[in-house]
Amino acid sequence: MGNNDVMGDLLRINGLTGLFSIVVELLSILLVWMLIREVKWETFFHFPNSRKAQVLKIVFTVVLGHMFAQFILQYWNYTVMLKTFVE
Repeated sequence: MGNNDVMGDLLRINGLTGLFSIVVELLSILLVWMLIREVKWETFFHFPNSRKAQVLKIVFTVVLGHMFAQFILQYWNYTVMLKTFVE
């Protein structure tokens, strides 16, 4: 019975970690999208409101948001690893 409890706890922790990662990823993309709206796109594109420019803005937002989320998640993992070092 004890082994099943441990396995269930590990599965719950794994699920919560996945949920936390998804939330951080989406919030990071949203943050980058809010920040990217302030950029003067006229300096980069001849037609900043064209479909190609819009798609490039979305791809740029997702890539930057993902990179920022990975930084946050790695930093979080490092702090969790440090807890085991201190204990």
